[in-house]
Amino acid sequence: MKIEHVAIWTRNIEKLKVFYTDYFGGIAGEKYENSKKSFESYFIKFDSGARLELMQMPTIPLNLNDTENQHMGLIHIAISVGSIEKVNSLTDELMKAGCRVISQPRYTGDGYYESCILDPDGNRLELTV
Repeated sequence: MKIEHVAIWTRNIEKLKVFYTDYFGGIAGEKYENSKKSFESYFIKFDSGARLELMQMPTIPLNLNDTENQHMGLIHIAISVGSIEKVNSLTDELMKAGCRVISQPRYTGDGYYESCILDPDGNRLELTV
């Protein structure tokens, strides 16, 4: 078994699509639109075969969780970028592009080398080797 995809609701589907395709090399499929429900979505596919579904619908309420602090439920998506150097450079690039860095690149207690940033919607991404 494998996880087929992870889905994210957003208020700006085009901005999030550009973020995941430009910075992480994802390939966006064609936009799906259901005009009866005012629903739109993109599947973003990555080289590993993993997919991210970006979804937008005006009736979905905003998430009021504090994105900087931990909470119960789904908390982050970890993206392996391939090397320590890439973790460092991508963290710096994303910070310069205006993304909030929650934790700078470092070795964690369990041996991972990672940083943690927030995507444009405030979703936590761990950038790791």
